[in-house]
Amino acid sequence: MNAATNIKVTKRDGRLEDINLDKIHRVVTWAAEGLQNVSVSQVELKSHIQFYNGIRTDDIHETIIKAAADLISQDTPDYQYLAARLAIFHLRKIAYGEFEPPHLYDHVKKLTEAGKYDRHIIADYSREEFDELNAYIDHSRDMTFSYAAVKQLEGKYLVQNRVTRQIYETPQFLYILVAMCLFSKYPKETRLDYVKRFYDAVSTFKVSLPTPIMSGVRTPTRQFSSCVLIECDDSLDSINATTSAIVKYVSQRAGIGINAGRIRGLGSEIRGGEAQHTGCIPFFKMFQAAVKSCSQGGVRGGAATLFYPLWHIEAESLLVLKNNRGVEDNRIRQLDYGVQINRLLYTRLIKGGNITLFSPNEVPGLYDAFFADQDEFERLYTQYEQDPNIRKRTLPATELFSTLMQERAGTGRIYIQNVDHCNTHSPFDPRVAPVHQSNLCMEIALPTKPLDNINDPNGEIALCTLSAFNLGALNNLDELEELADLTVRALDALLDYQDYPVAAARTATMNRRTLGIGVINYAYYLAKNGVRYSDDSALGLTHRTFEAMQYYLLKASVNLAKEYGACPLFNQTVYSQGKLPIDTYKKDLDAVCNEPLHYDWESLRADIVKYGLRNSTLTALMPSETSSQIANATNGIEPPRGLVTVKASKDGILKQVVPEFETLKDAYETLWQLPGNEGYLKLVGVMQKFVDQSISANTAYDPNKFEGSKVSMKQMLKDLLTAYKYGVKTLYYHNTRDGADDTQTDIQDDGCVGGACKI
Repeated sequence: MNAATNIKVTKRDGRLEDINLDKIHRVVTWAAEGLQNVSVSQVELKSHIQFYNGIRTDDIHETIIKAAADLISQDTPDYQYLAARLAIFHLRKIAYGEFEPPHLYDHVKKLTEAGKYDRHIIADYSREEFDELNAYIDHSRDMTFSYAAVKQLEGKYLVQNRVTRQIYETPQFLYILVAMCLFSKYPKETRLDYVKRFYDAVSTFKVSLPTPIMSGVRTPTRQFSSCVLIECDDSLDSINATTSAIVKYVSQRAGIGINAGRIRGLGSEIRGGEAQHTGCIPFFKMFQAAVKSCSQGGVRGGAATLFYPLWHIEAESLLVLKNNRGVEDNRIRQLDYGVQINRLLYTRLIKGGNITLFSPNEVPGLYDAFFADQDEFERLYTQYEQDPNIRKRTLPATELFSTLMQERAGTGRIYIQNVDHCNTHSPFDPRVAPVHQSNLCMEIALPTKPLDNINDPNGEIALCTLSAFNLGALNNLDELEELADLTVRALDALLDYQDYPVAAARTATMNRRTLGIGVINYAYYLAKNGVRYSDDSALGLTHRTFEAMQYYLLKASVNLAKEYGACPLFNQTVYSQGKLPIDTYKKDLDAVCNEPLHYDWESLRADIVKYGLRNSTLTALMPSETSSQIANATNGIEPPRGLVTVKASKDGILKQVVPEFETLKDAYETLWQLPGNEGYLKLVGVMQKFVDQSISANTAYDPNKFEGSKVSMKQMLKDLLTAYKYGVKTLYYHNTRDGADDTQTDIQDDGCVGGACKI
């Protein structure tokens, strides 16, 4: 860095003073301390700062941060920490005007008066408690973030003015305040212990929190459920109520799942034949407009996945709604779609038979049986096929499935829901609480009921509140016991802490108290344990890990039920009948993985029947694209695309290096190294054995591995049937290798918690 003498710099407070290059050099040297293969002079050279009189000190700092971040590579991964430390230094100066953070009490008082923090924090905790927690906070943990993590915190999570970009806090205050809010109603004699332990779990990255909790808890906005499931009935009143509910929840940062499968098909009678129905598409367009009406406070754009059955009479038109060909009148491209399939439809495909399409309103009982009772569905379906008085359309199953898979491959975002698995391997009794849909990111499977109006007391909007365990941070599976207890307590408390913009969501949440706890860093966990996705070596470890996770989460929920009582609709779960996930999984898995059970499920079963569960559901494996970056972890259960990935988001281009890159680089298996989807789908099946909701599972195809560089329809259908065979409930993205740089990925800011479901 060269500078002429007598140059003045403009300080953050507007004062002018002589430039001090030595000061800049000292900050970069401090940031480089203890890091491998980083060079202070290299950073200074790369910054190319053009000094001029009056240059702002924050501009100088930002230029140096950018220079350090540009040097992140496979050969020099530690620049991600050098850049992060510089960014934290800069952040503290912006938030506090100096490097040392203020006292917790002074900070909260100031931001409460400014309207940034919820007033209850300062009211609920005594000055002595603030002092004790202030002494407990470890601000040095700010220095453990990677650069990508700091940029995600700045962009999405830290409390700020999103217009001026003024940031008011730093990460450790975020973590301690989330803990203080969630445990504020605990008895005074125990709550600080819970606050401290939860703070430790989240600030050392053992537990990962989703975007709505990280960005919202501690602020006056009190809606933190990541996923909202809204079902629509076949009436104008219900369609209007659904649209209204979508707007309310999109504005509150939630990702939306819309079940619109009941809406009658084009040409159906209305008012006894007085008019012809316009079909689904005009109403789906209404839903799209509602989803896109709010920007979610600058945190992310609104997004939704819309669900319908493959046997809907308009299926051929609905399957192409995302397609780039066609005109605006017959396309709805800003929604994603979940296509619902079951055993009978797969059987028709396998046997080379036909599929008959119906309008749901013209085949009494068929739509409900599709979810609740597979034998009854089959009986009704074949009966209606033979009834000459019922309007229908018949086509070869291979033709319909080929269109489905073609559109899934072409857009990447036509998803699959196996509705029978969602109901036969479910915590809910499908006779009284069937699962009719999933959510934005395909990992939630909860009961819903349509609204007739926005205040309908009988409707049920399902919410799911998420979190994830960082598998890479575990030393042994027994650690999950305490983490499960802490996380279930925190999320369960959040259900009472938050507001509910729609009454049907409050009713459903209070009655079922559903949680969805997933995992991050699975790829690192496999690499660390010397096993791989593709060769069956990870099956035993995966079985043991997810068994431990579900067992300890159920145990935590039983313990909570002993203290506070079971959830009011516990009797609508199969748990109340003494059934556990280990009783209802797809038995085809036993031929794939013969790992025995390692925990005392029979004692747990007895306790659940005796005391009930506080929470109807406990697990859901979400993508966690952005929140995994905070922990510098690989996202969800996915293999990384490269050992250094370049992620493009609205916060800019961020480079992220896989954990323990130096020692484990040969142990990782990246996405395009996998020979196919088979090994991955087996692992998802093993996870699904224990996971009570669903899993954001993806399929990936490299055209170079196929004849003529074209992915074969046969292979795509084979993978679809393999997933079904192993009991997989849902399939999320279809990824195609496009020949571009494998390390480049886009972070889809779509709404729930991750690459989408942004935990």
